[in-house]
Amino acid sequence: MRVGDCSRSLVLGAMLAAACVHAVGAQSLDAATVRRIDSVFARFTPETPGCAAGVYQNGRVLFAKGYGSANIEYSVPITPQTPFIMGSVSKQFTAAAIALLVQDGRIRLDDDVHKYVPELPDYGKKITIDQLVHHTSGVRDFWSLVDASGMRQDDGYTVADVVKLASRQQHLNFDPGAEYNYSNTGYVLLGVIVQRASGKSLREFAAERIFRPLGMTVSHFHDDHTQPVRGRAIAYSPLSGGGGGWKINVWNNDIVGQGGLMTTLEELQKWDENFYTGTVGGRTLLSRQLERGVLNDGKQIAYAFGLEIGEYRGLPMVEHSGSTGGYRSDITRFPEQHTSLATICNVSNADAVGLAHRMADVVLGSRFTKPATANVRGAGQVTAPAIALTQSERAAMTGRFYSPELDATYELRDAGDALIVVRARAVDTLRALDRQTFRGSGYTLHFAASNGAPTFTLDAGRIRGIEFTRSK
Repeated sequence: MRVGDCSRSLVLGAMLAAACVHAVGAQSLDAATVRRIDSVFARFTPETPGCAAGVYQNGRVLFAKGYGSANIEYSVPITPQTPFIMGSVSKQFTAAAIALLVQDGRIRLDDDVHKYVPELPDYGKKITIDQLVHHTSGVRDFWSLVDASGMRQDDGYTVADVVKLASRQQHLNFDPGAEYNYSNTGYVLLGVIVQRASGKSLREFAAERIFRPLGMTVSHFHDDHTQPVRGRAIAYSPLSGGGGGWKINVWNNDIVGQGGLMTTLEELQKWDENFYTGTVGGRTLLSRQLERGVLNDGKQIAYAFGLEIGEYRGLPMVEHSGSTGGYRSDITRFPEQHTSLATICNVSNADAVGLAHRMADVVLGSRFTKPATANVRGAGQVTAPAIALTQSERAAMTGRFYSPELDATYELRDAGDALIVVRARAVDTLRALDRQTFRGSGYTLHFAASNGAPTFTLDAGRIRGIEFTRSK
C-alpha cells in the first residue's frame, strides 16, 4: 500500500484507518523507538480524532505518522499529508513576512503602527511594529474582548472586524514597551501591515515569498473558511457530560495573521529546515527570528519573532504552540541537535505541547542534561475572606453598566455577600476581595466613583481596564 493511498481512499476508509496508523512510519528509527512513540499516542484510535506526529532531524523527516481519524464521520485516517489549521503556530510565518518586508526596505520595525493602521485611536504614545511582534504593545487581545463583550467566539469574524473592535478601544493594557502580554490582535494588525505595505494579502505574500520557494504547495493562510481543501482534518471536542462522543469544533472565521495557517506535517518540515538553511530570507532572517523583545526598562523577554526561546531539560529550545477551535499544534525545536518534534491534532483535549515533549524524551533521551519533571497541579484558587459591605455600598454597585469599548451591557445584582453579573450568554458570581474589588470566573471588577456616577473597570484574560459606567 502506498502512503498516498491513506489520504485518497474514502471507499476503503474504514479498512485503511487501522492500517495507516502503522503504514506511515519512519524507516530511520529502530522498532523499539517507534513503539515508544506509538505509546505516547496510544489513546488515539481509528474511532477517535487524533494527531499527526513527526520528528525532523538533520534536514530530513526522521519519523512521520498519523494516529486517529481526520474525519470520524467517514473514517478517514490522519496521515503526514493531512492538512490542519495550525492556530498560533502561524505567528512565526506572519513575523517572517514582516521581517522580509524589513529586508526589502518597505517598513521599519520602529515605524509607528498608525502609519499603516490609522483606524487605531491616538493613545498619545507611539506603538511600534516591533512591539506588535513581541507582544509588548499593550494592544488588547481580540479574543478576550470577544469573550468579555458576550459575542460568540465561533462567529464568522473577518480581519476588518478585528480592526473595527480594536479601533473602539480608547485605552491600552499598559504603556507600549512596559510589559509583555500576548495579543492576537497585534498579529492580526501585522497581517494588515503586510497587506498595506506590500499591496498583497498576507496569503498572497506568504505564498510568493515563503511557501512556493520552499516547495510547500499545500500550505497557505486560510483566509476564506468556505474554501474546500482536499483531505483536510476536521476538528472535534469531546461531548460534555463524560458519556463519550464528539462534536465538530471548526471555527468559521476568516482571520489570519494571529493564526489561520493551513499546512501538513510533511510540509512543516520544509519550513523547519529553513531555520538552518536560510533558503528563504538568508542569514538575516535566521538571525531576526531569534531576536527577543526588550522592554522599556531593558529587560529581555523570551518571545522572539513568533517564537519562544527557552530550554527543556537543560537543552536550548525554540518553540511555539497553537490552539483554535478543536485544533491543537506544537513544534518544538532543539537547534543544537538539529532536531524538531511536531504534533498537529484535531481534538481540543490533546496536549500538543506535552505530546511533543514526550516524543523529545524518547528521541533525544540521554542528550538531555536534566531529568523530566512531572506536571504539578496547583492547589487551586485561594478563597479570599468574605468582605461585609453595607447595603448602601452594595446598592452603588448594582444596576446596568455599559462599556462603549465593548458595546456591551453588564447587569449587576446584589446577592448579599456577592455580586451576580449577568451578561450575554453568561451569569457569573463575583466575591469581594476588598471594598472596591470583586473577582470570579476569571473576571475582576474594580469600582470607583467618577463625578458621582458609579463606574468600574474590568480585567479579564488578556485585557485590562475596560471602562463601564452605570446607565440606570
